[in-house]
Amino acid sequence: MDKVPMTPRGYEELRKELKRLKGLRPEISREIERAREHGDLSENADYDAAKERSGMIEAKIRDIEAKLSRAQVIDPASISDTNRVVFGVTVTVLDLDTEEKRKLTIVGTDEADISSGLISFDSPLAKSIMGKEVGDVVVVSLPNGKKEYEIIDITVTS
Repeated sequence: MDKVPMTPRGYEELRKELKRLKGLRPEISREIERAREHGDLSENADYDAAKERSGMIEAKIRDIEAKLSRAQVIDPASISDTNRVVFGVTVTVLDLDTEEKRKLTIVGTDEADISSGLISFDSPLAKSIMGKEVGDVVVVSLPNGKKEYEIIDITVTS
């Protein structure tokens, strides 16, 4: 099984979500029990809804447990070489078409939030800039065409 890279913050967020979901189990069990009391289960919408909710939550729990068991926690504070783009660094890139600068931090898939400048390590842009240095120009294939970016800064944010 492949390791799943994530920051300590991302690991902690998944752990909290797992705890929250597991905490819902007693409530869902009570919902199922209350629905059973209504009689015939073959036409009991409350029972069906509670069972469906239980199934979705259990699937999420299994998914998060699998991710946590495969987690490779990479603390950006431990990165000493900021000459190359690696997981966890913050990169400033210049869009060579629009001259727009973007500051992006490369994080795990579950941590990604483009509106906050957090991009997944497996996004097209991150894949294109990984291993590159300041001054390098990369061409990124995107759904709406190709974009050229120049790496203008690499920093470590803790």
